[in-house]
Amino acid sequence: MAETYASTAADRSDSGDIVGILKRRIIDHSLPLWSTEGWDRTTGGFIDRLTADGRADHLAPRRVFVQARQIYCFAKTAQIGWYPEGGEIALKGLEHLLAKAKSPDGRPGFVHTLAHDGSVLDPLRDTYDHAFVLLALASVYALDRDAQVRAEIDALLSFLDTELRSPNGGFVEGLPAAMPRRQNPHMHLFESMIATFDATHDVAFQNRAGEFFALFLANLYDKQKQVLGEYFEDDWSKIEPVSVEPGHQAEWVWLLKGFERITGCPTGRYRAELLASALRYRDEATGCLIDEGDAAGNIKRHSRRCWPQTEMAKAWIAQAESGEAGAADEARAALSRLARHYLSHPVAGGWYDQFDREGRSLTATIPASSFYHVLCACVEAEQVLG
Repeated sequence: MAETYASTAADRSDSGDIVGILKRRIIDHSLPLWSTEGWDRTTGGFIDRLTADGRADHLAPRRVFVQARQIYCFAKTAQIGWYPEGGEIALKGLEHLLAKAKSPDGRPGFVHTLAHDGSVLDPLRDTYDHAFVLLALASVYALDRDAQVRAEIDALLSFLDTELRSPNGGFVEGLPAAMPRRQNPHMHLFESMIATFDATHDVAFQNRAGEFFALFLANLYDKQKQVLGEYFEDDWSKIEPVSVEPGHQAEWVWLLKGFERITGCPTGRYRAELLASALRYRDEATGCLIDEGDAAGNIKRHSRRCWPQTEMAKAWIAQAESGEAGAADEARAALSRLARHYLSHPVAGGWYDQFDREGRSLTATIPASSFYHVLCACVEAEQVLG
């Protein structure tokens, strides 16, 4: 445990202006990198990953949720004034997404994966993907409240309601349906409903967000063990042994604060419990969250991805916004860990995606999927911590 405390002290010692440092890194390096090398000028659409030296991997499959995440990133940074040209880039990305991924085979919904030339690789309608398409649409709608974008939001919601709803509550994994059921698509639909309410101010999205909060209370969250499960049977019974991803525990802390903000429904108890549980699953040498544990607090996988570190920062930011003593300092320390271990990539604007227990990088490429996580943590930090 001595290593953990030493690491925490180091994090706090260099976290002074970490929020400003990360903001400048996003604006000066990440956004220019992913809008140039990260955009396919030949066929359109966002590149799914860069090579280790920062060059576009043009032939890599294009995951639809990654296209949607990149749209969100550029729309969000335009909305808050970090990157005014981001609005145009987001619109280009959305046009490409709608042209290539929406119903290319004549069936409703968005396909799962595109080839580099825009053809369909996997026609699966994946619920997780649709959560991010909704987030992308909401972020673009927030820019100028375009009626066509709102129509796309309504069409996506209709698809969810008519094609993907489960008779046992929540949504199936996709079309065709698959098992096990996961909390993850529901978590991101929860996020997207909150974001869509923020963009539209339509109370219907408060109610839709409330459905996911109810699902969290009834099925996803174990109130006795105070952990969030990942995998479930069709009737929402737990699959044993329960898998716990501490990054998702932290992510729900932030989402529950967002739900409280738009509805007034108190969530403090669950946020405190989830955060305390997440903190059990830390790498002793670095203080970073590991990838997977069990319901008893034991570590099952000692590898550590980038995204759980951003979610831990957001969890502490949410608690700081609620006035919890010491939370702002913990948030800055989490951001410092993120910067030191993951954002110190030789490619300016890039990141390391995953390390093993010994601190060796496990991913040679720079995945675009991480930008959404890094950006959201930095935006939240500036808005709450200043």
